[in-house]
Amino acid sequence: MSIESITLVRHGATEWADSGKHTSVTDVALTAEGRKDAQALWNHFVEQGHFDGIYSSPMLRAHHTAILAGFAVPELHRGLCEWRYGRYEGMTTAEIHRENPEWSVFRCGGPGGESPEAVRSRCEELLKEWDEKGHRHVLCFAHGHILRALAVHWLGLDLRFADHLHLDPGSISRLGWEHEVPALHLWNYCPQRPVFGPRPG
Repeated sequence: MSIESITLVRHGATEWADSGKHTSVTDVALTAEGRKDAQALWNHFVEQGHFDGIYSSPMLRAHHTAILAGFAVPELHRGLCEWRYGRYEGMTTAEIHRENPEWSVFRCGGPGGESPEAVRSRCEELLKEWDEKGHRHVLCFAHGHILRALAVHWLGLDLRFADHLHLDPGSISRLGWEHEVPALHLWNYCPQRPVFGPRPG
């Protein structure tokens, strides 16, 4: 495989994310705090090396984050759209659990939306496409659940393992290699706040 690293950026905060609502096809904008999240990324990326593949979900919250982080013209890729929640769009986990106490998107998918198998296939297609293009260092701006799924798929783990990975808005993660084994190099680094500090508000 040609890929040496994949840098994952979750978009900045939105009103729906702040309230815990599952957001996939609803095209919500960044909040003022979300714009600060994204602008804080610029200072991190201005010191980074070269990316030969820069991609964003076409959804406003991800694309706007990429622009504010200093990447004005990322390639918009529908493969990076959030997991489609179907009937659970706009619902919080607490609301969903009143209907199905055992629900997790990584185990159950979204009713009327995407199954775990469909999302795993989408992750596989992304990696295949980037490899065929000869990318070595990929940067992508996207959403919490699809990025967690992509990370777990890179590591060769069952998609259900993503339940154990937390990802904040405006965070940076990086996938790479440990010798010849897919590895996690960085996870949920948030330039806009101290490493061990609470999220403001």
